[in-house]
Amino acid sequence: MKIALITDAWQPQVNGVVTTLVELVHELQKLGHQVEVIHPGLFKTRPCPGYAGIDLTIRPRVLLGQKLDALQPDAIHVATEGPLGWAARGYCIKHGLRFTTAFHTKFPEILNAALKIPLSWGYALFRHFHRASSGVMVPTNGVLRMLQERGFRQLRSWTHGVDTRLFAFQPQPRLYPPLGTLVRPVSLFVGRVSYEKNIDAFLKLDIPGTKLICGVGPLEASLKERYPQVRWLGVLPRSELSRVYAAADVFVFPSKSETFGLVMLEAMASGTPVAAYPVDGPLEVLGTQDGRSHGGVMHADLKQACYAALAVPRHEARARSLDFSWAHAARVFEGHLVAVRQTDEKLVSIDALTGSGL
Repeated sequence: MKIALITDAWQPQVNGVVTTLVELVHELQKLGHQVEVIHPGLFKTRPCPGYAGIDLTIRPRVLLGQKLDALQPDAIHVATEGPLGWAARGYCIKHGLRFTTAFHTKFPEILNAALKIPLSWGYALFRHFHRASSGVMVPTNGVLRMLQERGFRQLRSWTHGVDTRLFAFQPQPRLYPPLGTLVRPVSLFVGRVSYEKNIDAFLKLDIPGTKLICGVGPLEASLKERYPQVRWLGVLPRSELSRVYAAADVFVFPSKSETFGLVMLEAMASGTPVAAYPVDGPLEVLGTQDGRSHGGVMHADLKQACYAALAVPRHEARARSLDFSWAHAARVFEGHLVAVRQTDEKLVSIDALTGSGL
């Protein structure tokens, strides 16, 4: 099957959405599909205000239309709600084509935190964007229920995975030579240093040991000034990042507005347990069984979660991560795709069941 994947988030950006889409494309290709990624690097761009490292396309409608005309895809997936996403949505509506979308990020919460735009306004805009979609893929059941309550329709449960070979299990925290010997326990955060991540809740915790922050973003300069004792690592290649995960005693995930939280899986695959709030994302990744979470600890008091997570066996964190795979995520994604035209529905359905290319 020939799949057009349109996304405003792509390499060299470093975030969970990009990681998800790169892994998804790889797995779909392994299933025999031809995947054409239409991303900002193919267009004229300008930096996103307030978000260094993220470029937005400028007037992509005409060139995007030419690319889709030439490709003639069997299925179209619009992964993001940025300029490329809106242009792709308009193209599909104009030509009477069906398409799927995904809800990767709670942008209304980001807009609320950064610009004080009311949540109701942000969700109204996103509800309009996704209304024309034949299937909105959502990574957690909690987010799916939230979107249902906000009037979204055609929602489809999806999931994510983790590369358990890259993020290899370490039965004991390892030394990370570039930082030398660190005072333990080592508490780690990985992600964008941005409004929605609630990083301040982690940084202000009065806990012993060393705090590490791996990532960059609009709040980096101000937080570095306020917390000079924290070790700031910036953005690292994923191979190097795996060594940092393996050096930590606990991974702290302070965000309350994530749709999933892929970094938790990466830490757990390395054997590093997670401390988090009991909210969407952690509830899906850590799960609850027999009255407790697995691979980490969730608590309304993040400090208590950190202390409790230190007692979680590293092999248990690894075992929980093995419940998630990119191969399974790709199969679920494949099954949610729709033919661009109603008459081709049987073709796509058969291909989704067999996993074969056309």
